Amino acid sequence: MKYISKCSLSETIFQLRKKELAPEKLIDDLCDKLDKWDSIIKAFLPEHDRQKRLHKELKQLYQKFPDQKTRPILFGIPVSVKDIFYVDGFLTKAGSKLPEKLFFSKEASCVTKLRNAGALILGKTHTTEFAYQEPGPTRNPRNLNHTPGGSSSGSAAAVSASFCPLALGTQTIGSITRPASYCGIIGFKSSYGRISADGIVPFSQSADHIGFFTQDIEGIDIIASILCQDWNSNYKFSEKMPVLAVPEGNYLYQSSQKSLNVFETQLAKLQKAGYVIKHIKTFDNIDNINFQHRLMISAEMAQVHINWFKKYKKLYGKATKEFIQQGQKVTKQNLNKAREGQVILRKELEELKNKFKFNLWITPSTTTDAPEGINSTGDPAMNLPWTYSGLPTITIPAGTSQNGLPLGLQIIASFMEDEKLVYDVKGINKSLNS
Repeated sequence: MKYISKCSLSETIFQLRKKELAPEKLIDDLCDKLDKWDSIIKAFLPEHDRQKRLHKELKQLYQKFPDQKTRPILFGIPVSVKDIFYVDGFLTKAGSKLPEKLFFSKEASCVTKLRNAGALILGKTHTTEFAYQEPGPTRNPRNLNHTPGGSSSGSAAAVSASFCPLALGTQTIGSITRPASYCGIIGFKSSYGRISADGIVPFSQSADHIGFFTQDIEGIDIIASILCQDWNSNYKFSEKMPVLAVPEGNYLYQSSQKSLNVFETQLAKLQKAGYVIKHIKTFDNIDNINFQHRLMISAEMAQVHINWFKKYKKLYGKATKEFIQQGQKVTKQNLNKAREGQVILRKELEELKNKFKFNLWITPSTTTDAPEGINSTGDPAMNLPWTYSGLPTITIPAGTSQNGLPLGLQIIASFMEDEKLVYDVKGINKSLNS
């Protein structure tokens, strides 16, 4: 655990605002950590003179916001960004061997929003190839012999290793929830479209979600209010504990028994704290849901890569190549059917919520703890239906496996109820850690 230390976003913001920590020292401390450990963790793409660049950009921030009283909330906060986002001043590789000249576009609006809030871009983090399953070089800071998950591998590892208090990621199947859980941190995936997905190298236009990683739930609240469109700070929250629902049946059986045992322990803690937990049979057709989602994203990935793949096919990794080739075989009729299935599933989940009178779904974040080795990024089965239906999710650390590796709880709210999700998870997280 020598790579793990505390780097709370909310506490760092507080320290900077109260002058208990100077932005210059924060930059130096984080860059020193990177210099010492990232040759082992491999969370970041290499950058020459990173520290010098950051100090130069900090001076520009001082010029832009000379009055400390009016400085934005993220003033001086270093942020890492998954390398499928376009970021001004940085090359984009998307975890691939394709020529960098192919990947140029306007900076992602979510990155610009963070900059406008005072953030500094610490650097680009490694991703699996085009955010699919071909692993990058990143290792799990909790145990170097295990995967950090993917595709937002570097972003999750960067926050886990305390290289930065905040990192941007994306999820098309389970690419935020899974690595956050494996690396023992908090991961937030917005409702589909709530954070604009412009300015990224797309994977699947119907399933690409934007999200981020922190070590603290208070940090999630701060960043969600900045990035989520039409965030309602005056949302009327209920003082009652939310009623939680466990989706019993075929979906849950995809998880290992060891993971389910830890899950039951966490549920017992919540019940003791006063939460009502209902067990509701759902996802009987999980195999079809899994099939439809993968069919859809493979077809849409094939569309994104139609010209690149013709010219640079030999440069693609095996897993990505095979997935694109699968997508090329999907008919327009079947693709439309899969897209329609997203809306149908979302409606079915809402009907269950209304029928059985509960507020949030709760599940294990992953089927197991982080698998050994870095040749696979793990199984996203626990995440897929929530991504397919576009619902907002948060994963929080909740217990460990027999190997001492982190496991997480995945909490899911209704579509566009991101505010409620963040608020309620604060209470759930507090109950589990009290």
